[in-house]
Amino acid sequence: MEPGNIVEYIEQKEIICAVVLEIKKQRLRVITETNREVNLSVKRLVRVDQLCLNLSQGRDQLVQRLKNIVATRKSIQEKVDVVELWDVVHNEQEWFDADTITGLCFDEVNDDNMSAVIRALFHNKFYFKFSPDRFYPNSENQVEQLKHQAREVERREVMVINGGDWLKQVIHSQNPDFPEDKIKVVEILKSVYLFNKESDDYDIARGIVDRAGVDIESGLLKLLIKLGAWDENENLDLHRFEIPMTFPQEVVDAAASFQHAHEYLASSTERKDLTHLDLITIDGQATTDHDDALSIEWDGNQICLGIHIADVAGYIEKGSLLDSEAMNRSTSIYTPDLKIPMLPPILAENICSLKADEIRPAITVMARLDVKAQVQAFDIFPSSVKVKRQLTYHDANHMINDDPDLRQLHEIACAFREFRLNNDAVYITLPEIHIRIDEDTKEILIHRVNRENPCRMLVAESMILGNWLTAQFLRKNQTPAIYRSQPPPKERLFEKQDGTFFENWMQRKHLSRFVLSSKPSGHSGLGLDCYVTGTSPIRKYFDLVTQRQIRSILGFGNPYTKEDINQIIQQTRQTMAQASRLQYARNRYWIIKYLEHHRGLQTQAMVLDKRWHNYTVLLTEYLLECSLPIASSKNLLPEDMIDVTIQRADARNNILTLALA
Repeated sequence: MEPGNIVEYIEQKEIICAVVLEIKKQRLRVITETNREVNLSVKRLVRVDQLCLNLSQGRDQLVQRLKNIVATRKSIQEKVDVVELWDVVHNEQEWFDADTITGLCFDEVNDDNMSAVIRALFHNKFYFKFSPDRFYPNSENQVEQLKHQAREVERREVMVINGGDWLKQVIHSQNPDFPEDKIKVVEILKSVYLFNKESDDYDIARGIVDRAGVDIESGLLKLLIKLGAWDENENLDLHRFEIPMTFPQEVVDAAASFQHAHEYLASSTERKDLTHLDLITIDGQATTDHDDALSIEWDGNQICLGIHIADVAGYIEKGSLLDSEAMNRSTSIYTPDLKIPMLPPILAENICSLKADEIRPAITVMARLDVKAQVQAFDIFPSSVKVKRQLTYHDANHMINDDPDLRQLHEIACAFREFRLNNDAVYITLPEIHIRIDEDTKEILIHRVNRENPCRMLVAESMILGNWLTAQFLRKNQTPAIYRSQPPPKERLFEKQDGTFFENWMQRKHLSRFVLSSKPSGHSGLGLDCYVTGTSPIRKYFDLVTQRQIRSILGFGNPYTKEDINQIIQQTRQTMAQASRLQYARNRYWIIKYLEHHRGLQTQAMVLDKRWHNYTVLLTEYLLECSLPIASSKNLLPEDMIDVTIQRADARNNILTLALA
């Protein structure tokens, strides 16, 4: 190669023709067909012509000559049938040099013809792999795959252009249209807002929002709300965790097939008829799925305490469609604005539910207690029951002083709690925050509930007792189950019930994580030697599994093996954790949403600890932890009670700013 040689190289997906002006080692100074002077490495050349131009010509003449050469080669390029060429050679599966491939297309192999072939193969990349001076035919599958990829690239480019232009219109429109052909665009935008770079469609969404001039973090959500794609208070975690809010039709149909099954199950001769007992359910005011009931009667000097659990496992066969759906969901989810049941409502709220005056199949834990309410013996068996009284906590608390059954149940609960406390149970007594959204006014209603009121404590202790006796029953029969245990706390801040509000709150932070295992072990937090959960089979899959293991001992079906139990724990672990995080985050969202409308409000806070730049405080009215900037004039200590002012609240961004009042 020498000055004056015509060369070709690739730049920005195009073949550029140039003439060499100067050669220095492995670098060239060239002038291109577009009259640009360029420095480039010899390695970038696609080919070098035999033809040399006279550099003594003026620059304009050289550029014109190059343009004429390019025009000729592009004209010849149109005569190259790439598909026909590939059809001739693709079975060979070998590399072809430029001379050979040109000879297959033209009778004469010269600079113009060779350049034309290279250009044709370079611009139609479906059929040949391209190397500077040789070509390899792709297989038929590779050709189809490359064509598909090209179509996908084109589709994405069109979507970016159309989607971006439409989004611009949305920004400037008061009541924007949401045409059907933009549904896919909106789904892509939702995905990128939820998952950012982890979204499969991140590149397309990035192109759309960039074209529209929208910031993904600060502006995209407002546009999606403006379009009606999401509600202003959309629970985004439901989408992030891909939690289904409805049931597939086949699951609904399977549930409906049990419409009259409870009549058959309850009438089974294998069940003990307990319909004469005065069964009571006590639940929250909005509860529609009643899976546990209590009864009490005297037998001589002993008290018979009945804990009756809806026999959900009698309906839902292991491995069935309904069972798979329940395991995938793992638990019912309750938030202030939404309830997502584990089972279809026809089962959860009707067929399986212990409804008043309806005969239902149940699994009963019948405990015999002495006059000091200590358990002397117990039995677990299948039963038929009928709830006589369906009470709310509010109603039951008003009745307890005048109702002997409720009063006796409360005494038993107190005695059992004392038994647990004597076994070093970590008894944390904190109120609960209940949040309700008024259906008509959409007003956010917040109130504190005392968990220590008589009937809440009565129900809680009765269920713990029932679960403990169930665990003993399973352990005695050497049946694996989803046992729940807990090591001792990392630090004990108080004994029995003697802790202050501050100590109770901080004690939760010192509890050890609970452990799920197929083997029984002690539960330090509850002060019990073994524990399972089995009293909520309508709402929790673990409880449904527990019920199946009990039924297997009673002669109904085969038990899960130890390996089955461990597999269920693993399969449901993430779903359970996500449900817990979602419920916590949603409660926090609605409290901060409430405070958005109360800027300037003064409220009490308790100092929890001090960090480098701020204190962690607890808003005692809302049981909400947040940060308080350190004020130089104040030196606050843990457990100090202070007044703070709400300066800013932003629920969507989880922001709550406080100042000392």
